[in-house]
Amino acid sequence: MPSPLARAVHAGLADLADPAKALDMQRYMESDMPFRGVQKPARVRLARQVFAEHPFADRDEWLAAVRELWRDATYREERYLAIDLTGHGPYAHWQSAELLPLCEELIVTGAWWDFVDEIAIRRVGPILRHDPVTVEPVIRAWAYDADRWKRRTAVICQNSSKTDTNRNLLAYCIEANIDDSDSFLRKAIGWALQQHATIEPGWVRSFVKSNPALSPLSRTEALKHLDARPS
Repeated sequence: MPSPLARAVHAGLADLADPAKALDMQRYMESDMPFRGVQKPARVRLARQVFAEHPFADRDEWLAAVRELWRDATYREERYLAIDLTGHGPYAHWQSAELLPLCEELIVTGAWWDFVDEIAIRRVGPILRHDPVTVEPVIRAWAYDADRWKRRTAVICQNSSKTDTNRNLLAYCIEANIDDSDSFLRKAIGWALQQHATIEPGWVRSFVKSNPALSPLSRTEALKHLDARPS
């Protein structure tokens, strides 16, 4: 039987459902899993309400609730709320390296950019910044993993790190995937470099110049906002 939180999420999404939008959202996301047709602003309001009404005092119960929403999901929005629950403010003190196995499960089983990018940048990235000694070896291993979504996570997880970006780790993860023909990885490489270019444009220019194996897509994305800037 679903937990009270899961029942509240299912009922809330059903009340907000828009079948016409659902079809458009499913087509746009190229998703086999159907949508309820609940767009982000309404989902955020629902999450805020439901999570406040069903708090967790215990970390294990919180993790169990995330896994229940994720694993038992019928609609894609249920998984979006599972990801939202992992980052819910009152549980920020549970954001630690111990969360990585859960992140790994969501990345591998989610296996699409809408899930993976949020987890990579909003969950894995902050955990890496908080505990680099523990997390960096994991990210280095993911950079060479057989799963392309773990590799994409390794490449983009520092996209919001700004001045805290570990350039050596960024370069390592990019170079691990520089020859991969997968468009999701090529786009990820360019995106990661483009983000870091706002902090260190000279480093990004130098990296692109010294890595001729970068794909045209990665190179174009990396330099997109640098072409008009002085070197």
